[in-house]
Amino acid sequence: MKNLYAFCAALAFVAGVASAETLPTLRAAVLKIGTVNWELETIRQNGLDKKHGFILNVQPFADNGATRIAVEGDAADMAVADWVWIARQRAAGKDYVFIPYSKAVGGVVVPADSPARSLQDLAGGKIGIAGGPVDKSWLILRAYAAQEYGMDLKAETEQVFGAPPLIFKSALGGDYAGAINFWHFLAKMKASGMKELISVEQAAQALGLDPDTPLLGYYLKESFLEAHPDLAQSLFAASRDAKDLLATSPEAWEGIRPQMNAKTDMQFEQLKSDWIAGIPDRGPVDQVAANRMLALMAELGGAELVGEATSVPQGLFADVE
Repeated sequence: MKNLYAFCAALAFVAGVASAETLPTLRAAVLKIGTVNWELETIRQNGLDKKHGFILNVQPFADNGATRIAVEGDAADMAVADWVWIARQRAAGKDYVFIPYSKAVGGVVVPADSPARSLQDLAGGKIGIAGGPVDKSWLILRAYAAQEYGMDLKAETEQVFGAPPLIFKSALGGDYAGAINFWHFLAKMKASGMKELISVEQAAQALGLDPDTPLLGYYLKESFLEAHPDLAQSLFAASRDAKDLLATSPEAWEGIRPQMNAKTDMQFEQLKSDWIAGIPDRGPVDQVAANRMLALMAELGGAELVGEATSVPQGLFADVE
């Protein structure tokens, strides 16, 4: 009987290996400490990749530039970027396709004791900005200040541009009247007592943009998807399953907490809350809304930001739902 059990177990193992070998492998190039790892690890921990017919292989890199080189050089099949950058690449001749991941965006925070109630109140002060002069959050907030207050936010404040961790530490040290950072750093800043003055989502909505347009997504080469015709939908389905799990299961968050670099329970809870708030609606990307956003980015950032992408390139958004 023991021999029979051993034979059956061996047969099941071989069958499982054979089955796994028939599934396509999707190699994801990710920033080693990037928040996308939370979703990808949830997919892997819960077998959501195999459930939807592929094997997810996560490859960590030191910076975003390296992830882009990996995809371009076929060392990886996908990475994460905002769709405006992907549109620029597609307009320049690259066959990148966007699959929605998150609509999480940044905003402006001020010290806990700041009297500021609007962007107007930052006039004459110093603003720390994660990124550079054509950072999309900064451009949207400049457009908002001009529309709402007739204020030239660039001319009426002093800007300090820097890497997100540097802006994070300097802001907590009280170096700025206000700070603009990526959403996960902002979550930690709010958990540490800083106050949100306005979110990019609120500013975008006031400018007539659709806040439900997902900014961040997975991008893959169209040629790769043509070789694996069901993989775009499979990845999207696995991603949505992971989002549904994280939106409803505290236990799922405990499974990825070691990756979140949350120093306190307050940071952990704020990161959870803001990540869930960034889950986009399920369904195709609204191209009309995307074109409005791209037009604004082109107006504010010019070719330095959008390149030749004056409108959303045909085929940019994968047909997934």
